[in-house]
Amino acid sequence: MALSTTAVTMKQGHKSPKESSPRMPGNDTVSPGLPKEKSELGQIIGGTESKPHSRPYMAYLQIVTWDGKLAACGGFLIRRDFVLTAAHCAGRSITVILGAHNLQKKEDTWQRLEVIKQFPYPKYEHVGLHDIMLLKLKEKANLTLAVGTIPLPSHFTFIHPGIMCRVAGWGQTAVNEPASSTLQEVELRLMEPRACSHFSAFNHNLQLCVGNPQSTKSTFKGDSGGPLLCAGVAQGIVSYGLSNAKPPAVFTRISPYRPWIDEVLKGN
Repeated sequence: MALSTTAVTMKQGHKSPKESSPRMPGNDTVSPGLPKEKSELGQIIGGTESKPHSRPYMAYLQIVTWDGKLAACGGFLIRRDFVLTAAHCAGRSITVILGAHNLQKKEDTWQRLEVIKQFPYPKYEHVGLHDIMLLKLKEKANLTLAVGTIPLPSHFTFIHPGIMCRVAGWGQTAVNEPASSTLQEVELRLMEPRACSHFSAFNHNLQLCVGNPQSTKSTFKGDSGGPLLCAGVAQGIVSYGLSNAKPPAVFTRISPYRPWIDEVLKGN
């Protein structure tokens, strides 16, 4: 995972144009907080395939980047006309697919919706913090058994290390594998801040340190923007981690941004 989108390369022979991650200002090889290894976008490693349509809030983002290449991120539906994702998933244009499980097999459950406005957090500057963005959909999604919203935490919620949460995505299932065509999920532990001390930009008040360093389970390329689900509530957003996918990874805490989220939703 990283502060960038990843190229869309699906299993079963489908490939999109290759793409390198958008570059950070003044640094072509290292994302913020990573002194030696480039951070990459999220992927589910060590997880299992989700039960089809058991995560109805999951959104697959098809992105045309600022330089015209194709990329993908995850996201999640929080209102019929709004998706929440990571700010580094911004692009020239974004199409949201809801109700999907296997991206190689289109179903009647699919809803393809155009994003008409992107709302990255105003203080996001590609430096690791504030990696959160709202996407306004052109049309409201139809709520079905396969498409639904997910609740957000209150502004005063502060989850602590030690609890187990789940994350889902269509990212890679191994470092050298293409992206998964089916939705994958994995259970990950929230870690103490010191476990993310090698990320110099890590801020415990605004971010979550996720994934046991002694485990092989993590997120990786393609999962960026997806939700961290803790007790039925979206508490975090996949942001960045090491290029070798070794946990822990960094997620954006949602609760500190709840006033901003509510303000954008109210005004749109």
